[in-house]
Amino acid sequence: MSLPVLYSFRRCPYAIRARMALAVAEIRVELREVVLRDKPAEMVAVSAKGTVPVLALPDGTVIDESLDVMRWALAQYDPKGWLDCATDAGPLIAHCDTEFKHWLDRYKYADRFPEQTKDFYQSQALLFVDELEQVLTTEPYLLGPRASIVDVGIFPFVRQFAGVDPVWWTDAPYPATRHWLNNWLASALFDSVMGKYTAWAPGAPGILFPGTRPVDQDSD
Repeated sequence: MSLPVLYSFRRCPYAIRARMALAVAEIRVELREVVLRDKPAEMVAVSAKGTVPVLALPDGTVIDESLDVMRWALAQYDPKGWLDCATDAGPLIAHCDTEFKHWLDRYKYADRFPEQTKDFYQSQALLFVDELEQVLTTEPYLLGPRASIVDVGIFPFVRQFAGVDPVWWTDAPYPATRHWLNNWLASALFDSVMGKYTAWAPGAPGILFPGTRPVDQDSD
């Protein structure tokens, strides 16, 4: 039986959160690592958006939004109850994916956006981090005592933010957010989804994910 095919890029926060959900749901896929500046025609053919992640199911269904990949995977199997808070998950993730991501991109690539300074872009992004800090000062996770799809959906973007200036982040006045982020980064689950693979080439076998060995297109 054919496996679902996942087009992914290791460092992309959208792809990271999709891989986290697939891994925790124990859904095996054929992972195809892509280079975003040289997207394979096969990926664009199934999703004209040309962004990762793209999950192509054996029945022809294509899921090309990371949150939809997460929800699809967790609907199959959700051993940690990440969807238990589904009714509360929307607002904070939406804030992350819109306003925070907007300022994060400008902070990370400030030279491409000379309209304002890097410090200005950082200050705007920090409005969201302030919001996280307020919650995480009193709760271990963003929706309370248990991890949820909200934490998994957001931490890859905070990881990217922290990586822009890691020296500053080490002593930044966000100890609760830093502790929360570090716990996710140190987790065995995160480590399991961050393997380094060579870029997939048409006709080459993909990578069994979760796992590391190459697979044939029709492997079960």
